Amino acid sequence: MTEAVFWIFAAVAVVTASLCILSRSALSAVLWLTVTMLSLAAIYVLLGAEFVAAIQVLVYAGAVMVLFLFVIMLLDLKVEERRKIKVLGIGGAVVAVGIILGIFVKCLHGTALSAERAPNFQAGTMDLGKLLFTQYLLPFEIVSVLLLVAMVGVILLSKKDLK
Repeated sequence: MTEAVFWIFAAVAVVTASLCILSRSALSAVLWLTVTMLSLAAIYVLLGAEFVAAIQVLVYAGAVMVLFLFVIMLLDLKVEERRKIKVLGIGGAVVAVGIILGIFVKCLHGTALSAERAPNFQAGTMDLGKLLFTQYLLPFEIVSVLLLVAMVGVILLSKKDLK
């Protein structure tokens, strides 16, 4: 039963992520992305990672999506103008996705995925916090600087010309 529910949520995540990418409207793309984040949180619950699922809902499906909606409304996007689809851009995207998929398959090929190799992390939030601020401090700080740069970029994009 759990496996069937997992596959249902996985299918919902893949379909809604695809709809987010293919959506012409920025608002509907944000809403599809929110459904994707919620289905990922459900998958985390099925995998026994309730803390990660709660963070997924609170941070990504909540705060980040509200921020995206705020930026979309702040930029005052007009009705989407129909853009011409560039064959070169689509070809480049297909090649890039193919290369990434090839690297992923090559990395997984020959790797035995078994329960013995799975990480056993049965700790609470205190242990997770200690691990985050000791062993993974540098990646954590890099992500925080990246978010700061993104916020500054949004502010610069939303400024009106004073001419």
